[in-house]
Amino acid sequence: MQRIPSIKETHDAFLRSACESLGYDQQTYEVLLIAAREVRVELPLRRDDGSLVVYNGYRVQHHNARGPYKGGLRYHPDVNMTDVRGLACLMSLKTALVDIPLGGAKGGIDCDPGSLSERELETLTRKFVQRMHRLIGPNLDIPAPDVGTNAQVMAWIQDEYSKIYGYSPAVVTGKPVETGGSPGREEATGRDVSIVIKEYAHHCGEKLKGKTAAIQGFGNVGAHAAQFLFEMGMRVVAVNDVRGGIHDSEGLPIDKVLEHFKKAGTVAGFPGADSIDNGGLLALRCDYLVPAALGGVIHRRNAGHVQAKVVAEAADAPVTEPANQILCQRGVSVLPGILVGAGGVTVSYFEWVQNLQHFRWTLEEIEQRLHDKLVEACRAVFELAKDDKCSYRLSAYQIATRRLKESFFAAGI
Repeated sequence: MQRIPSIKETHDAFLRSACESLGYDQQTYEVLLIAAREVRVELPLRRDDGSLVVYNGYRVQHHNARGPYKGGLRYHPDVNMTDVRGLACLMSLKTALVDIPLGGAKGGIDCDPGSLSERELETLTRKFVQRMHRLIGPNLDIPAPDVGTNAQVMAWIQDEYSKIYGYSPAVVTGKPVETGGSPGREEATGRDVSIVIKEYAHHCGEKLKGKTAAIQGFGNVGAHAAQFLFEMGMRVVAVNDVRGGIHDSEGLPIDKVLEHFKKAGTVAGFPGADSIDNGGLLALRCDYLVPAALGGVIHRRNAGHVQAKVVAEAADAPVTEPANQILCQRGVSVLPGILVGAGGVTVSYFEWVQNLQHFRWTLEEIEQRLHDKLVEACRAVFELAKDDKCSYRLSAYQIATRRLKESFFAAGI
């Protein structure tokens, strides 16, 4: 059985293609790829039952010539330095593509947050800050929520950091609004999915009403994406989470699915819908497939089964490089994650700016600024793809890579 490429291998291949198409040499590719700093710390935790467990904490700071390092902090058993490297570079490209003054970083702890009590989770988070506080800060590195983390985790980080340096709301983004967070941050990436899909449909001269979508993953991103697509008149025919999936070819009533999810903690068992497994959802015949969970879910072995017309990457590197080639050969359009997933970091940037100014913007202002930023990025990607007759992924990577290279060399080596 063939091994599924890691997130880093997938990202490295896409970056190499962009560098080659731009005429950059091997040395430039390597300079853009490597991180400025990589840190691993040990985090011993006394569990509630008295046992002692040692977790590993990671932070990779990739590139800050365009602004402070910026990137999520994920809690997941599979977190490792290799993938964090790839995700940190991916963040640099996201911020460059939407042209905001931030660099790229990523971090995490190799724990299962679902198996930890709230006290254990808080203790582990605060211990991570105690180990890392010299390497993060409002003008140095600004973490944000990612897989397995949320606004509460960011609030703990902010509080622990502020104990050392004084009140510092800008040290993290994705915080609760009560502690300096921004309206609109929680739903930003899900909103991004709907904006990009709408712009893509406009680019192709199509209407979205009645079009079908299947969403893999019903966490923060997937749930909000489902809600926004549903509100735009699309038929969301399937959604799933780690405990199961549901399908209705006529379209799911997403408002009621969300109510069921809040009560049951899963979409599985929603009345009136058929059950569907993960493989079935990815192979479902639909107009738009939105992988919004983890990386590498569409790979060489299952890419040939994808029947969607468009794949919109709402997760980090959900389509591997070999799978991307297969999809392109089959005429499936892939909207890349550095565009579809850039809404979160864009509103994180807005939150950071508000914190630095100690001034709160309205939700309407934030939504309009997000819309304008993403529409500008979409049109640049779609126009370059049309002019150069290349894929949307290559177009997006070319724009981001060029900006990254120019800022890197302008800053001096």
